[in-house]
Amino acid sequence: MKNHAKPSLVLSMLIFSTIGIARRYIPLSSAALAMVRGAIGAAFLLVFMLIRKKKISWAAARENLLRLSLSGVFVALNWILLFESYRFTTVATATLCYYMAPIFVTLLSPVFFREKLTVRKLACVFTALVGIALISGVLQAGFGGDFRGVLMGLGAAVFYACVTVLNKTVRGVPPFEKTIVQLSAAFIVLIPYVLLTESGQSLAMTPVTALLVLLVGVVHTGVAFAFFFGSIEHLPAQTVALLSYLDPVIAVLLSAVFLREAIGIWTIIGAVLVLGSTLVNELAAAKEKSAPQDAFKEE
Repeated sequence: MKNHAKPSLVLSMLIFSTIGIARRYIPLSSAALAMVRGAIGAAFLLVFMLIRKKKISWAAARENLLRLSLSGVFVALNWILLFESYRFTTVATATLCYYMAPIFVTLLSPVFFREKLTVRKLACVFTALVGIALISGVLQAGFGGDFRGVLMGLGAAVFYACVTVLNKTVRGVPPFEKTIVQLSAAFIVLIPYVLLTESGQSLAMTPVTALLVLLVGVVHTGVAFAFFFGSIEHLPAQTVALLSYLDPVIAVLLSAVFLREAIGIWTIIGAVLVLGSTLVNELAAAKEKSAPQDAFKEE
């Protein structure tokens, strides 16, 4: 795997970048899709580990069960808001808003880890906020249009930041086990919510919808995570940070090509500001540690 680490990471980013397009063609509610995605993703990763005869460290997972379960709840909320964001705004805008997550982690770190907010970090935060203002269209058109989708994308980023912060407090749990527990928790917590708020008719799926849901669960979750986790342990932190930004770039390009979404000059400038500031922040942070290993990847 070591010789194929970079191609595997790039492939995982390519897969993650297409989830917004897949979501557009799935008529299920965001909560129902998140529930099914959690179940299929967890099952796939578990089967993958058994087939590869990887030792499963359940003891370490049990010791951190409360925190992993809470992070699983955040995963569920994160997915619901992200899927809703895809409904109310363009895939490009939703994706770029979602990539504010590292900025929110930067803002939360002084509270939970007593990390200092340096001039560089504050500059990155300010630059990213300006970029989001341009992307959202608030400066040009006010709070109308697809601003609801922008807020949901930012909300998804906040919950992803919460997952990242919680993951930093979990010790001794390998990435695969950590993610299996998180996805399982997301599935379990969403079962009663979906059953109470959805009718049987709204959960019915045509063969095409079922195939797309399987695609999201197996490919966008199980396969993508398997490639992601299998590659990052063999790559320097800075390489992982850099290649991870292929995801939003490809997502924006694909949304323009396949969904015919218009990308204006302000969106482009905002994208450069958001992705540029978060990338600078990530690369600087990567220098301070030998390997990044947040168990849960963004989409």
